[in-house]
Amino acid sequence: MPEQQRRVEEWRAVRERQDRAARLVAVTFVVAIVACVALFIVYVRGGNTQWEGVLLAIAFGAIGLGLGLWVRRIVGPQVVVEKRPGMVSDEEHRAAFEQIYHESLGEARVGGRRRFLIRLLAGAGGTLGLALLVPLRSLGPGPEDELFRTAWRRGVRLVDAEGRPIRAADIGRDQVVTVFPENADALADAQAVVVGTRSLDPSALPVPDGVVDATVCYSKICTHAGCPVGLYRASEGELLCPCHQSTFDVNKGARVKSGPAGRPLPQLPIGVDDEGYLVALSDFSEPVGPSFWNLTHERGGDDE
Repeated sequence: MPEQQRRVEEWRAVRERQDRAARLVAVTFVVAIVACVALFIVYVRGGNTQWEGVLLAIAFGAIGLGLGLWVRRIVGPQVVVEKRPGMVSDEEHRAAFEQIYHESLGEARVGGRRRFLIRLLAGAGGTLGLALLVPLRSLGPGPEDELFRTAWRRGVRLVDAEGRPIRAADIGRDQVVTVFPENADALADAQAVVVGTRSLDPSALPVPDGVVDATVCYSKICTHAGCPVGLYRASEGELLCPCHQSTFDVNKGARVKSGPAGRPLPQLPIGVDDEGYLVALSDFSEPVGPSFWNLTHERGGDDE
């Protein structure tokens, strides 16, 4: 039966091409798995940004190449045109179909090409997910409320950049001193400015009783972009941020007079201890720094 034999041979040729393509797809998935495992090992052993990037690119590229070969060379597209003189197949066609069907049963019983490739694809996807999830450990623990608290506490002395405590009598009118909490490790967000004002209005302050005579203290971190507010215009009683020109009125609660800042500088309530040194009465009246830090969190001064 030459027609039957021809159809069987054609089917076998197609199957051989698909088997070769399947082996190639399997190789790409195995390469992806190896690259993901290698990425995991590189990260656990200390990490290397360059190698991690290369391995990640290899993993993604291998999976993409494998899927492309699978669709193009195994699934299709295929255009088959068959003449259909009648609705009933002749004996040769039925015999060829029966032979092809029985030969393909072996592949179906052992799992087949498709199941094998799907398993490899699942393995490649799983290892890729592992490789992508592991670096999340580098993010560390969440900040919790660290952005909303500083090292200032009741009774902590104000010291200058040299670590020397500051007496209330040392601050004269129009004088500005950058201060930090005494014996504190985290100082970046705790820096503040003590200002000897000319016409302070305590009623406009967040903490009216947190001043010493005409001396008031505010956070030095601009509420716009976090720059240090270090310039003081004594004649106007204004603190100026040199980065984006936000201006704060020190006599009226450091409210914004001009510029892009969205809220006043937080006040640090201060008092005097038994030895005449300036001390904090609590933490800042509000969270320090850019306004976006405080979009979902509100807190008053902490007296602990």
